[in-house]
Amino acid sequence: MFGFLLKGIWRDRSRSLFSVIIVAGSVALVLIYRGLIAGVFDDMLRNTAVLLTGHTKVMTKAYAEESEQMPNDLALLGVDAIMAELGEQYPDMFWSPRILFGGLLDIPDEHGETKTQGPMMAFGIDLLSVDSRQAEIWDLDARVVAGRFIAEPDEILLSVKFAQRLQVEIGETATFIGSTMNGAFTTHNFTIVGLFSLGMGNQDASMAIVDIEGARLALDMQDAASEIMGFWHNMRYDDDFAVARKNEFIAAHTGDDIFGLTMLALRDQNLMGAMVDFSKSAGLIIISVFMAIVVVVLWNLGLMNGLRRYGEIGIRLALGESKGHVYRSMIMEAAMIGVIGTIIGSVIGVALVYYLQEVGLDYSAAMENINYPMSSIMKGRVTPDLFYIGFIPGVFATVLGTMLAGRGIYKREMAQLFKELET
Repeated sequence: MFGFLLKGIWRDRSRSLFSVIIVAGSVALVLIYRGLIAGVFDDMLRNTAVLLTGHTKVMTKAYAEESEQMPNDLALLGVDAIMAELGEQYPDMFWSPRILFGGLLDIPDEHGETKTQGPMMAFGIDLLSVDSRQAEIWDLDARVVAGRFIAEPDEILLSVKFAQRLQVEIGETATFIGSTMNGAFTTHNFTIVGLFSLGMGNQDASMAIVDIEGARLALDMQDAASEIMGFWHNMRYDDDFAVARKNEFIAAHTGDDIFGLTMLALRDQNLMGAMVDFSKSAGLIIISVFMAIVVVVLWNLGLMNGLRRYGEIGIRLALGESKGHVYRSMIMEAAMIGVIGTIIGSVIGVALVYYLQEVGLDYSAAMENINYPMSSIMKGRVTPDLFYIGFIPGVFATVLGTMLAGRGIYKREMAQLFKELET
């Protein structure tokens, strides 16, 4: 029976080809949509974690309460010991200290007088340690668009937008003007060695990046850091694990000391809780609605194919074939068309999602004025469910439509089916 039906599908392409194309196209659209949703939310959470929050973040309790003001007078002390403790307790994560600081960046002319200056938001991250992964997760090899990478603590990277506003060039000296950890006035000279672009709209409009040792020298913060950021090794954020890790850490560090340690998960910072919850439900809701539409389309396809074949069914019954056998063969044929179309659609869909994952779609023009850690390259992500989710609309809906249409076989007499053949 299987071989006979497969020959019929192959030879009578006027009946099966259109159905296979519709099924394949519908399945491919579902997979592309699913892959894009997964990729966009993953990219957003990754960028937020790298730039702002980490998957988890350790800081003092006082700093956590005023973190938006970057109060480095409330920063962590004895960072090396804390890092060693965190690495021993949580080997499934890697940890990196960071100093956030702001101030004025002054660009002197050839006479040492101020040429231009502007407010700066600087990230002091661990770039030069042998085992540090910060350059990797920041993707600085791709984002440094001019000059070179930082090689010494007294070197600085400026964003392209910031450098253009200050009218500076690579190789010039930039003087940081601000206050130390202890509140004292400080100035520190950095050499501009490169320009970078995050590709996230205005997120980097006044941004600079220095090595954490350079930030410590400028701010008198030896063995200190604003915060210690923790990341899972695969760089995928898991909200349940992060919240559980945070609760475990807080339970082990109780007390009223304002300089005691506390931990925040990504969802606890920058109003990201609502976004994390939305990312969990939005993908399911959107793909369910889209899949429901596809199911209706394929259901209708199976229904119409069945209705158009009532004349053929009448002939088969006249030749002595039982109604049950005709009904079962129609369902099997619909299932075969659904499987063939789903396999073709899955191959096309997964291939396109993989292309979007590796290359992406550039929509930087739309991101130009958006101040949010979201990449201007829209990328998909190949998830395990892409390899089977297409069978739900592709096979289930097609077979269901054929089953509903085939119920008419039992409700019509042979003469009525012949009459429909004549018309």
